[in-house]
Amino acid sequence: MECDKCSGEAVMHAAYSGLHMCEEHFCASVEKRVLSRIREDNLLPNDATVEDPETWVVGLSGGKDSVVLTQILDETFTQDPRVELIALSIHEGIEGYRDKSIEACEELTETLDIRHETVSYAEEFGIEMDDVVEDDPHNMAACAYCGVFRRDILSQYAEEFDADKLLTGHNLDDEAETALMNFFEGNIRKMSQQFDSSIGPFDGADSSQTRDEPEEFIPRAKPLRDVPEKEVALYAHLRDLPAHMTECPHADEAFRGEVQELLYELEENHPGTRHSIMAGYEELAGLASAAYRDGSEDIDECENCGSPTTGEFCRKCDLLETLEAV
Repeated sequence: MECDKCSGEAVMHAAYSGLHMCEEHFCASVEKRVLSRIREDNLLPNDATVEDPETWVVGLSGGKDSVVLTQILDETFTQDPRVELIALSIHEGIEGYRDKSIEACEELTETLDIRHETVSYAEEFGIEMDDVVEDDPHNMAACAYCGVFRRDILSQYAEEFDADKLLTGHNLDDEAETALMNFFEGNIRKMSQQFDSSIGPFDGADSSQTRDEPEEFIPRAKPLRDVPEKEVALYAHLRDLPAHMTECPHADEAFRGEVQELLYELEENHPGTRHSIMAGYEELAGLASAAYRDGSEDIDECENCGSPTTGEFCRKCDLLETLEAV
């Protein structure tokens, strides 16, 4: 099959658009969507200068999504002195898994010559995920613990590096799955929180989405959220990027897995479903955000670590206290 844009051999067919694309035009398409999202969300404000550059911390796990994002960001801004990239990797303490992905991170950042920092659960919390999974005092999926700890470290170090933005590699499938999960759970407040942290344009250096966040809140962004997961994987393969493709051995999110299978089937039978879900979800989440932006839920500081929380202690500290008691 020929590429619809040239006479070259097509390497992929996007059913949702009907396009067949060769390697060159496919890679250009992925890059264009990422850059369009960056412009649409106004990640680089007009007042950014060489004297006062933007610092973007990128959560680099070594998986295909974060590797592709880091590669595209570097190629786009490597000659732009208004942006400084810092790659941040987190070692959760998963034997035989994270070591290899950290190696991929090191290979990529060395090739791109960008600053790379690595932190670990062991250093930050005195725990490792292998032990958490074994103890599991809350009888939760490993991802439930890990998500809380990862978000805390990303936010903490983004603040420490004086970042203007925190970027993660969530793709279209990730976002559509989360949207459906929140809707199925009837979790309107969570829709509002997701909108506040990662959907919609930014107003310069300050996020226009924040409600009453603490001053040190770092706006988050997901420049890959318009690109389907399989296209991210294909891009990584075609560009021969050092991505670690193995799934985490503790990954066991039953509900997300069911939603993922449902989304696969819907997209197969009705191409474009993921895009439609996100278009409607963003509008709905925006309405939810406006409804909750009246400050009805005050955000304070955790009495233990100072992190933003609506209670006396943040979720991370609650979990760590329980794990220490085991």
